[in-house]
Amino acid sequence: MYAVQFSEHGDVSVLDYDEFDDPTVGSDEVLVDVKAGALNHLDVWTRRGLPGIDLEMPHIPGSDAAGVVSAVGEDVTRFEEGDRVAVAAGRYCGKCEFCRDGEESMCVNYHIMGEHVRGVHAERAAVPEENLVPVPEGVDWHTAASASLVFQTAWRMLITRADVQPGEKVLVLGASGGVGHAAVQIADYAGAEVYATASSEEKLDHARECGADHLIDYEETSFADEIRDLTGGRGVDVIVDHVGPATWEDSQKSLAKGGRIVTCGATTGPVAETNLNRVFWNQQQILGSTMATPGEIDDVLPLVWDGTFEVHVREVLPMSEIRRAHSMLEEREGFGKVVVVPDSEYDG
Repeated sequence: MYAVQFSEHGDVSVLDYDEFDDPTVGSDEVLVDVKAGALNHLDVWTRRGLPGIDLEMPHIPGSDAAGVVSAVGEDVTRFEEGDRVAVAAGRYCGKCEFCRDGEESMCVNYHIMGEHVRGVHAERAAVPEENLVPVPEGVDWHTAASASLVFQTAWRMLITRADVQPGEKVLVLGASGGVGHAAVQIADYAGAEVYATASSEEKLDHARECGADHLIDYEETSFADEIRDLTGGRGVDVIVDHVGPATWEDSQKSLAKGGRIVTCGATTGPVAETNLNRVFWNQQQILGSTMATPGEIDDVLPLVWDGTFEVHVREVLPMSEIRRAHSMLEEREGFGKVVVVPDSEYDG
């Protein structure tokens, strides 16, 4: 088969789309003929190299994909040949104290397909049965391939961890990205008043289409100052901040008393300075969030399949143009998800 792959960490030049051994299907695994995959910033970080993660090379990246079941292992009970499926990339042991308590994304052995182990940006992928979800007829492959990681992540952040309530004020930073555009829609669905930041008028227009009530161009103004003006000095109740050091101080400034910052990542680096005076005096909460539990995935993805939430796709490329796809994420081109399709499936 052909697969996206790299044999060393580096810039986009290390990426290739070339021949790779066909996957072996284990007893609890399903062989998926991939119809489409989608990129996340996680793919960029994995390609560059993440501290403490020693990958088996060559590595196949990719945490999001969807396709058709072509074979199943002998112990598989949930799927059969011909089923339409999408990948849910979080792997967990099922045995530790957190898994037993239904908090699989806190598993002591939690890891992610495409980040810690080989991923699914290939013509075929062998995927554990527990890492697949059904995709109804009528859902197009680009949507099916793009929804899982970002919508499960945003759902857990806002609904489970931050417990957003109707009428609360929610600020989503970087609303033009995958998690950002999902978070705007979910906050709006939860009944919040939604504030969104982005770096251009075009991106802000897309955020408005997703449900944002107030738009802030962070290239033109300080979002902390804008939030204070828009809220009469009060601040917002919840902030979705997956940016990190570049925004952390202003995020703290933008919170109302008792407000919550929820984060699932740090695109500008892992170490941010926290003003502890603001934390205790304003009784702020800082909440971490990673991926989602199977139950949370089951809650949110049907809302994508039925059209309540919409995956915004900025570009569809053949997998042979994977370098271009990665560059689009790194250079922050456009709004929404970048989809990659096996060359054998690509119709232009």
